[in-house]
Amino acid sequence: MKNSSSSTVIPITQIGRTPPAVAVPDIAVPATGLLLDRLGRPLTDLRISVTDRCNFRCSYCMPKDVFDKDYKYLPHSALLSFEEMTRLARLFAAHGVRKIRLTGGEPLLRKNIEGLIEQLAEIRTPDGQPLALTLTTNGSLLARKAATLKAAGLQRVTVSLDSLDDAVFRHMNDVDFPVADVLAGIDAAQAAGLGPIKVNMVVKRGTNEQEILPMARYFREHHGGNVVLRFIEYMDVGATNGWRMDEVLPSADVIARIAEEFPLVPLEATTPGETAQRWAYADGGGEIGVISSVTQAFCHDCSRARLSTEGKLYLCLFASAGHDLRPLLRGAASDDDISSAIGHIWQGRADRYSELRGPDHADRGDANDKAPRRVEMSYIGG
Repeated sequence: MKNSSSSTVIPITQIGRTPPAVAVPDIAVPATGLLLDRLGRPLTDLRISVTDRCNFRCSYCMPKDVFDKDYKYLPHSALLSFEEMTRLARLFAAHGVRKIRLTGGEPLLRKNIEGLIEQLAEIRTPDGQPLALTLTTNGSLLARKAATLKAAGLQRVTVSLDSLDDAVFRHMNDVDFPVADVLAGIDAAQAAGLGPIKVNMVVKRGTNEQEILPMARYFREHHGGNVVLRFIEYMDVGATNGWRMDEVLPSADVIARIAEEFPLVPLEATTPGETAQRWAYADGGGEIGVISSVTQAFCHDCSRARLSTEGKLYLCLFASAGHDLRPLLRGAASDDDISSAIGHIWQGRADRYSELRGPDHADRGDANDKAPRRVEMSYIGG
């Protein structure tokens, strides 16, 4: 199926060009360690995109016909420095954030990413605990960087891997990258102690659904409980991936297929707001998860904020505009000023796109024809 034309894309340099104005509120919002939005959801997780670039061209994320050699990425001067990211992370932690995930694009493409991790590892929550530091990667550079990432203070990695079949994988990443190199990266991450490792597989009906069982078998046999395989429903994010509801394989079908070969037992969520439903193999061979953002929305307890690489704060993966914090960072605003602005933004949050969309409203052929333009997933991380 042909992807949407580039005319429907929001260029990176224009995303959020006229975002809601970010100003220091007249009434200060103190950092108490508990910040609630309009629906009573706390702010506990922050995802920081460190680059808008990626070396893969997966059709569901950064298709080659849009993100080609002429695509205009953000200039380096527009990107937040590591010191600016750390300053914001410290303010978010004071409001209750306990977990930071570094994303991209492909975050390992950002030069000296270990330096940012070292800075983030020094931050403490209001009760004196270190932040949980994780990173999502396509695995292409992981084999060579796993040990240094761990030494810098990274605790876990999540690796995106959509197939074990080399031909299918090369087709999906669209840059002819071999699956063996990603598997070597996962092995290196495990050896370095970056675990438990999570492996995310986006399941697209008609493209890689035949890989569900081979993926389950492989990670059971080779990694057991050290790798948690998670299956993600193909989502209607952004404007470039040509999303269609008939290409979504519901998570319930994924579980049914695996259970036919490996009986499963449901597990309780480990933390509030967890995106994945967890299942254990009945024989003790580890666990899997499913992320059902199309067929079973989990907006009601979403506690995640997303910071783009040039400082825009997004309150939902499906948002169409962000709140630009960079002018405050690079102006005369104090930490208290920026902290109050963050608090004011979160307190006004009422985003719940997936619940409002619902599976019954997602049965259109091409989501891009009728839905409002949304920020690209590659720009703010998954």
